[in-house]
Amino acid sequence: MWVGWIEFDLLLGDVHSLKEKRSVVRPVLNELRHRFDVAVAEVDHLALHRRAGIGASLVSADRAHIVDVLDAVEHYVAYRPGVELLGAHRRILSGED
Repeated sequence: MWVGWIEFDLLLGDVHSLKEKRSVVRPVLNELRHRFDVAVAEVDHLALHRRAGIGASLVSADRAHIVDVLDAVEHYVAYRPGVELLGAHRRILSGED
């Protein structure tokens, strides 16, 4: 069994309130969840309106599948309009770690 996750530090574009932040972050979360079949949540910078921390994770029997999915998720977030990717950190562990 393999478990992989990735965390993103994002700078949001023209956002002036937490309500506007939700209108930017929620579609990103929904699209990641549906397009890549990953568990995803906003995990950091909850009280800041121009920053967001998003985490995505998945479990698989195959390490290569985890790498492929996390690469695709990172590419999607990096090129999402209105969102600037400041940093990404990923981790992949096997059941034996």
